[in-house]
Amino acid sequence: MMSVLAQFEKIEPFRLFPKQASNFAPEMDALYFFLTAVSLFFTVLIFGLLIFFVIKYRRKHVDEYPEQLPTNMVLELTWTFIPLLIALVMFFWGAKLFVRMSNIPQNAMEIAVTGKQWMWNVQHPTGKREKNELHVPLGRPVKLRMTSEDVIHSFALPAFRAKHDVVPGRYTEMWFTPTEAGTYYLFCTEYCGTLHSGMVGRLVVMGEQEYAAWLTNSVADEAPHLAGAKLFEQFSCITCHGQQAPTLANIYGTPRRVVRGGKTVEVFADEDYVRRAILNPQAELVEGYPPLMPTYQGILTEDQVNQLIAYVKSLNDTNSSRPEGRPVDAAPMPQGAIVPDPAAASGPRESVMHVDDGIVPFGSATTRPTTQP
Repeated sequence: MMSVLAQFEKIEPFRLFPKQASNFAPEMDALYFFLTAVSLFFTVLIFGLLIFFVIKYRRKHVDEYPEQLPTNMVLELTWTFIPLLIALVMFFWGAKLFVRMSNIPQNAMEIAVTGKQWMWNVQHPTGKREKNELHVPLGRPVKLRMTSEDVIHSFALPAFRAKHDVVPGRYTEMWFTPTEAGTYYLFCTEYCGTLHSGMVGRLVVMGEQEYAAWLTNSVADEAPHLAGAKLFEQFSCITCHGQQAPTLANIYGTPRRVVRGGKTVEVFADEDYVRRAILNPQAELVEGYPPLMPTYQGILTEDQVNQLIAYVKSLNDTNSSRPEGRPVDAAPMPQGAIVPDPAAASGPRESVMHVDDGIVPFGSATTRPTTQP
């Protein structure tokens, strides 16, 4: 890890407090400093009074007994309600920030992130892939939909004051809006195995036009929803859905009645539901349909599950009446996505580079970091 960090340190020395590069960073810092200041103030006050009283009221004679003092109601109320008021400020301030960080804007650009010992795989809506790097446009809300192929990881961006666990078998999400261009650390902050310390990458924030040009100059894979459409046909999903099995058109983001454990319950068709339906379809059967679908656990990779989910989400296109298995070449890009801009392209296109699964040397990146937390 030190060899990796040394590449940053040659450019800019380590900072105790990283830059504030996201919309949440200033408020997160303000709350952190408020909590720290209150903790320090009461620590000094309590220990100072403790020492003062121990000295002032120490027993000076063996026959000395403390004087009984009457209750001071004003003093009792003061040291009760002032800490209560401070605790309420902490709670409501923290809750407000937590709710704000939990409400993802509808127009956020969604990027898929998969953690794996010991690397980060990233795929943009246009199909562009990255390893241990994440490029995002300045001033645009970005939503990360994350999962893990093996153990628990934690995706941490110190300059963005953003961190979230990445858990195998489910999706977790976080979002932010970059507010300052530059290059920043990307860490895994959950011990995930022998080479955890080497699971370091970088996040690059660039202008929107620059980002579109970067997409244009990059070699991109097929967009996830288009790749998912091919998987849908390859695994013959098209032969059942819409006939013996329920249609998938316009189901994403809607309530579904399913039979779970012999009881009919209502669930919300989000990414986690679609994932469960693919990998463990017998656990939640759509009401009124027989258990025909086999499990694809161990057959599909995390990338392929992501692609199928992207395809199901693309079927919510209300401007199209095409059913499952439709030709999707004309399917719209996901909401919030920035598409490559050939007019903004500059320089030679990125050459094709195949990287085996494993740790990608950080120094292999084409762009060097310019800032660090």
